[in-house]
Amino acid sequence: MKGALMALFFVFAAAGASSQTAQAQQDVVFPRSELSIRTAGGKTYPFTIELALNDAQREHGLMFRKQMDTNHGMLFDFGAERQVSMWMENTVLALDMVFIRTDGSIAHIRENAVPFSRDIIDSRGPVKYVLELNAGRTKALGIKVGDKVIGKPLHNGG
Repeated sequence: MKGALMALFFVFAAAGASSQTAQAQQDVVFPRSELSIRTAGGKTYPFTIELALNDAQREHGLMFRKQMDTNHGMLFDFGAERQVSMWMENTVLALDMVFIRTDGSIAHIRENAVPFSRDIIDSRGPVKYVLELNAGRTKALGIKVGDKVIGKPLHNGG
């Protein structure tokens, strides 16, 4: 009987934690904007993005999201260029991470970041922004290091 009560306690505790997680997800609001990526070959690809501008937004990011439209993403703004490390814990979606310098040039791309992984994904140098897209988008569009991200959120046009 005591074992059954303990099991029931853990079920309710887990449900409460899940409810708290869902509530926390609803509490974080992300402003929306648009930006484009211009490739060295001259092609321009527009994206609708959500902005992660403060600590709460950056900490939450795309955690627990189960889907994201094809040409959508999330832009993390770190305020100044610095070394950035990210991970995929609690992130359901496989993502491409585009690491961007202050001038909008792409410094590094991490394709197909693995969902739920605690492996550190490093910017490999100072960046101001990270753009998260659905996994496979950078390859499908031919986006590469050196290409340019432009738009109002980067204060470089658009």
